[in-house]
Amino acid sequence: MKIIPFGTSSGRPTLNRHVSSLAVVGEGEWWLFDCGEAAQIQLMRAGLSAHKLAGIFITHLHGDHFNGLAGLLSTMSLDQRQRPLTLVGPPGIGEYLNLLKRLRTIHISYPLELREFSGRDFREIAEQKVFESTHHEVVARPLDHRIFTLGYRLTERPKPGRFDLERAQALGIPAGPLYSKLQAGEDVTLPDGRVIASSEVVGPPRPGRSLAYCLDTRPCANGVSLAREVDCLVHEATFTDEHAAESDQYGHSTASQAAAIASQAGAKLLLITHFSSRYPDYRPLLAEARRHFPETRAAEDLLELAL
Repeated sequence: MKIIPFGTSSGRPTLNRHVSSLAVVGEGEWWLFDCGEAAQIQLMRAGLSAHKLAGIFITHLHGDHFNGLAGLLSTMSLDQRQRPLTLVGPPGIGEYLNLLKRLRTIHISYPLELREFSGRDFREIAEQKVFESTHHEVVARPLDHRIFTLGYRLTERPKPGRFDLERAQALGIPAGPLYSKLQAGEDVTLPDGRVIASSEVVGPPRPGRSLAYCLDTRPCANGVSLAREVDCLVHEATFTDEHAAESDQYGHSTASQAAAIASQAGAKLLLITHFSSRYPDYRPLLAEARRHFPETRAAEDLLELAL
């Protein structure tokens, strides 16, 4: 699994940064979190195939987080996409797409599953599963911004334990189909009648990797919950503490507040992003976050970060 930020600027693009959009690449498919303008250009620069895009997850309906959506959806039709696509976001996305269809400014020729979630969906259950595939799932929780905003957590399902080839050979297990059965958790019977348990040659299940995506938001409990012990927390750090009052007024977090969320959640790595254009250099934001959470990196457009 790897992370590729398509854009790291808040509010508007700069000459060096596009606006919010981030790809997470898994085995055979990838997912897009937010879709700011020029996302499809960054997609091509990253060398990703739009045909393998499995889901798009929009946090909220501020333009810097979804203005690239119509163009990307239309381009995939032009490219003869046939694979179904899941689109998740807050109420209003469906109305927006329907308006564009009525105006004939967008064309979607492939199956599109639209899933809209509002604050009402979280009154009884704090967390909702919004996407599921063979090897991954995504859950959502509401965050604390000026308008209704969703945060997401992508989790890879546990993987089978590692196969101990030397142990299998020592037990005299013939190479071939029996290895596959043991790896799949099945016990097998050898030609000489011995029964070999899978646990004798296969280690314990390995936990899947996980990522939380929290943009835009003030520091909040749901951000901590989404980020609990994740391999990587992607969190906005729009301002430094010097502008903490402005940050709170506009529903954002400072770099030190993002670091505090990562620390409270026990995240392994913090990736800060969504930098105000007043910071042409992200190093002051990175330094502030690292004072509170040393395992912090600053996102850069088209940076590839392996998990």
